[in-house]
Amino acid sequence: MAEIIKLTTPLDDSQVKKCRAGDNVLITGPIYTARDAAHKKLVDLLDAGKPLPVDLTGHLIYYVGPSPTRPGQAIGSAGPTTSYRMDPYAPKILQAGSKGMIGKGEMGKGVADALQKYTGVYLTSVGGAAALIAKSIKSSKVVAYEELGAEAIVLLMVENFPAIVSQDCYGGNSFVEGLKKYRING
Repeated sequence: MAEIIKLTTPLDDSQVKKCRAGDNVLITGPIYTARDAAHKKLVDLLDAGKPLPVDLTGHLIYYVGPSPTRPGQAIGSAGPTTSYRMDPYAPKILQAGSKGMIGKGEMGKGVADALQKYTGVYLTSVGGAAALIAKSIKSSKVVAYEELGAEAIVLLMVENFPAIVSQDCYGGNSFVEGLKKYRING
């Protein structure tokens, strides 16, 4: 049975090192949202040696494009988006101090290498459970790139946000390990 780990953000190396591929986690604290367009802007700033609009040190980035917020709610449905689209950007974001990301689907070798080099973790959240996930989000506030709409960087305050460790800082990968475990002939 996979361990349930409670993480409090921002993360430090000791919290990340507790996470192993296959573990279940509950995240409490601030996390940022960002998708393709925001990642490109962030990496362009890093490449130019300019400061970022937010301090990513210790933070997780949730790959999400939430639906519009209904009155009385902190956010609309907030399910994960496909992560591999951020593969070109994630290593530089980790190098800049982020401790990981949350999305869906496997991330590439360059990201896996960066998770090991910078002591990071890739978490997945269940696609199709957007309304349920939104219940763990207590507040949301656009903090950068408002002009990007649903792709703006938003600061979320979460409580017991559910996720699964999919790729850890030791090279563990639940996508690869799962295939090996359930392979029948071969």
